[in-house]
Amino acid sequence: MSNPWRTELVWAFWALILAITVGRIVGLGITTVVLLTVALVLARHIFHIRRLVVWLKGGSSSEFPKGSGIWEEVYYLIYQLRRRSKRRKKKLVKMLERYRTATAALPDATVVLGPREEIEWFNDEAGKMLGLRKSDIGQQIINLVRLPKFIHYLQQSDFSAAVSMPSPVAENVHLDIRVVPYGGNLRLLVAQDVTQLKFMERVRSDFVANVSHELRTPLTVLKGYVETLSDAGEIVPEHYARMFKRMQEQTNRMQNLINGLLSLTRLESSSPPALHKQVDVPSLLKSICEEAGVLGTEQPRIDLQLETNVDLLGIEQELRSAFSNLVINAVKYTPATGSINIRWYETGGGARLDVEDTGLGIAREHIPRLTERFYRVEVGDQRNKVGAGLGLAIVKHVLSRHDGELTITSTLGKGSCFSCWFPAKRLIRQTLPALKRLG
Repeated sequence: MSNPWRTELVWAFWALILAITVGRIVGLGITTVVLLTVALVLARHIFHIRRLVVWLKGGSSSEFPKGSGIWEEVYYLIYQLRRRSKRRKKKLVKMLERYRTATAALPDATVVLGPREEIEWFNDEAGKMLGLRKSDIGQQIINLVRLPKFIHYLQQSDFSAAVSMPSPVAENVHLDIRVVPYGGNLRLLVAQDVTQLKFMERVRSDFVANVSHELRTPLTVLKGYVETLSDAGEIVPEHYARMFKRMQEQTNRMQNLINGLLSLTRLESSSPPALHKQVDVPSLLKSICEEAGVLGTEQPRIDLQLETNVDLLGIEQELRSAFSNLVINAVKYTPATGSINIRWYETGGGARLDVEDTGLGIAREHIPRLTERFYRVEVGDQRNKVGAGLGLAIVKHVLSRHDGELTITSTLGKGSCFSCWFPAKRLIRQTLPALKRLG
């Protein structure tokens, strides 16, 4: 391709020659000749502009108009841009098709929601699990899936956790639904079939409950005989008495283990507690501290600070189990020269219970796993005081059922603090003066 600007100068030169020739024949002045030259150059550009507009409107990128000079360069550059744009478009279409094919093959239901929760696209599994049809595209999903739990979850702004609900089209199918915001106001809804997982959890829970229940009867008989032999006094030789005492300790430990497993099973299988059952927390904590004070002759000092008179809405038996587990653990792992501070107060839009001790403390690597079942930390000479490893698991389940959170902080060799926080919706304030309630 020749230099386009040189070609344009040639065109301008020949336009000037033509204008001068016409001017001499007709007898025109120099100004008119210059204007005629400009008109000829302008007419050429207008001609090519019209060709360019017609070509662009035609939409064809297979060929471009022929031209010369700068217009040949313009036609060619636009032609190249349109070809690259077409190639990119084809590539994007292929990528989109591959994405949709891959998404359609996912075993989970996937739905793309617009700014108003309208359905923009969904895969085949969404049609099976949520009952969606192609004609539903453009409609709001809350008008098609009318479960109150799902509507409340979709309308909230916090999608950090999934919501569990039954399938709207299959009664025996259970779904876990998660929403992922992306691309501004768009949302990706993913529903996973967890029916088998829920079934296995129920089987495991039933198995633990049944085995624990069946063990209670023979264990009760065995425990009764061991206690009888242990109380026989001088009738039983001393070395047998030590054996019976050891057997009694182990049967008590097994009894506590079975009771803990049954408690966990009840917590997992029952529905969350209602909000209308009021629990007198200050009185409950006083009772727990009095019970902990008679666990042994040598134990740390227990200080109870009741800085608020608010109560909780929930189940007293479960809260007693959770709070007493924390207090008993603090007593168990705190030396007699130490102290335990129990504090009930309001903070952060809710209420908090702190059980802080000056015991042996817990290493940082153990803290994330303390609420797991049967996870135990053996600390120094406290091995003989290790329990079944179910206490903190029970605490975690109880707090979860009461919309609470458990926070654990500890420094090895200095002590630990177990904090239970409850939201404002679980609190109820007594009309009696605080000093009268807490005195």
